[in-house]
Amino acid sequence: MARTERGLDRLVNFSDATVAIAITILILPLVDLAGDIGDQHFGEFFAANVGSFVAFVVTFAVIGRFWVIHHRVFELVRDYSPGLVWANMLWLASIVFLPFAANAVSTRESVDGSFDAAYIGTMIVTTTAMLIIDLTLRREPALLVDGAVGAIDPSRSISVLVALLVAGLLAFLVPAIGMLWVLLLFAAPLVARALRALVPSIHRA
Repeated sequence: MARTERGLDRLVNFSDATVAIAITILILPLVDLAGDIGDQHFGEFFAANVGSFVAFVVTFAVIGRFWVIHHRVFELVRDYSPGLVWANMLWLASIVFLPFAANAVSTRESVDGSFDAAYIGTMIVTTTAMLIIDLTLRREPALLVDGAVGAIDPSRSISVLVALLVAGLLAFLVPAIGMLWVLLLFAAPLVARALRALVPSIHRA
């Protein structure tokens, strides 16, 4: 089957539109809550719904970060394959699930680590899908622009995956910290450097 540049554009545009919708849906729980403000001051409203605000800010930043990574990778892509399309679909499925997971975490009435673990688990699926995309592009360099294969670095996705796995386990075991365990993502660059040092071939094209 012939594949055209327009086909790749449609894939990227579809991905961008899906992310835009998901990131917009994040605000809807706060919009619903705004209908019950009454005569409250903003400080009172914020204090009563701090979980929803935290969920919005953290998840907006998470989805934005995932999109930046996706954008950087697909800037190097000039063609696509069925494997790349389905890995991208898995990535998108996890992105559109994140608003639900964030809302579930912020509105639950009991401390239950399973919801935080599910929230982080969704991000694990996102990162796994990006790792599959990285590996697909490394395995099929013809899908990339000339000389770009060296810029596809699976160690970045692996490091994020390791950080999220640790965060998910800790969220389940110590639910009081909640979704803030996601901040362990800041340790991902350290994990990536360690991976490159231990397994140099993971970065080398």
